Amino acid sequence: MARNISTGICLVQHESSFRTDARGGPNGNGSYDYGLFQINGYYWCNNRKPNNHNDCGVSCYDLLDDDIADNVKCVKLIYKRHGFFAWYGWVNKCGGDTTSYVKDCW
Repeated sequence: MARNISTGICLVQHESSFRTDARGGPNGNGSYDYGLFQINGYYWCNNRKPNNHNDCGVSCYDLLDDDIADNVKCVKLIYKRHGFFAWYGWVNKCGGDTTSYVKDCW
């Protein structure tokens, strides 16, 4: 369990600096990333632009508030399809041992 928690903490630290209102981008394809987990607006949420996929069925702007229930629901879908490899913050910073993020918790 500590490994899952530490991986999640590492992920949100490097994706959004723990900010639920974070908006990242533009990315190479012109898209933006939204919220605590930096969910991409082209693939996963409705950013009010034509031709986006909105696979999570949520407005990108709803991912920017402090209620992260919709974020977590979307993250579960992303993880199911791609694992943690969907997040560059995880790929670049969290792919190894992340237990140091929770070493003082137990």
